[in-house]
Amino acid sequence: MNDTYINDFLLYLEMDLNYSNNTIKTYENSLNQLSNHTNKDLLKLTSKEIENFLISIDLNPSSISNYISGFKSFYNYYIKLGKIKNNPIDVVETPKLIKKLPNYLTTEEIDKLLDIEVTDAFTARNKSILELLYSCGLRISELINLEFKNIDLNDCIVRVMGKGSKERIVPISDVAIKYLKIYVKDYRNALVKNEQNNYLYLNNHGKKMTRQGVFKMIKKITMEKNIKKDVSPHTLRHSIATHMLENGADLRIIQEFLGHTDISTTQIYTHLTNTKLKSDYMKYFPRN
Repeated sequence: MNDTYINDFLLYLEMDLNYSNNTIKTYENSLNQLSNHTNKDLLKLTSKEIENFLISIDLNPSSISNYISGFKSFYNYYIKLGKIKNNPIDVVETPKLIKKLPNYLTTEEIDKLLDIEVTDAFTARNKSILELLYSCGLRISELINLEFKNIDLNDCIVRVMGKGSKERIVPISDVAIKYLKIYVKDYRNALVKNEQNNYLYLNNHGKKMTRQGVFKMIKKITMEKNIKKDVSPHTLRHSIATHMLENGADLRIIQEFLGHTDISTTQIYTHLTNTKLKSDYMKYFPRN
């Protein structure tokens, strides 16, 4: 019976709510664990039984919160269908999360990272990727899925399909446009193999870049540049948001620029700038 409950719920997430495969898989895994642990009808579980399960799996607060979120959606679905009257998760306490301040690069470190001499198709591609990630604050998934139709070189904008299939239009800096044109006009064809495609950035097999490929490329360049930080594509997104805020950009503008649904997500960058302010104060205040 539980298998039917779970499969129906997962189908609802996929067909009606258009959830990502990763989220659906995560919810499926957590529900199967709950079912196996309790060995009872999921729709008849009490809050205490679910709470005991969450204690037993011994995960970090962030993972526990994800489990609770999935369970809450599951039971709300069956309330909607009239199968149950109350959501047992409503009285289960969500653990408090400690928000980590995102890692970012200083403008000097950005200049160092982006100081790439274009000599072939790979250096042209890598230079263009890094310039675009920093210029537009793109997520890695948004970058690797870019096609020619998403880029307007005349108006200097990129149309990005973000989380929840929401499109946003982001301006591209003059520097990023310059190296994008160089890559597209002079070097991209050298990466094309037998199979043509419209993806902007290609790997050595002529297929679209993968997440892992971009991560490895950035790690390699970071090491070559002797930058002593753990740098990922998201680091560049954090960096441009922080630098915009430091230079006086309005938080709402940064929210729209990054494609955040909730302003509270964007507010983490105010903590970064406040931390820097305190650090600079302690460094330069004459009576320390």
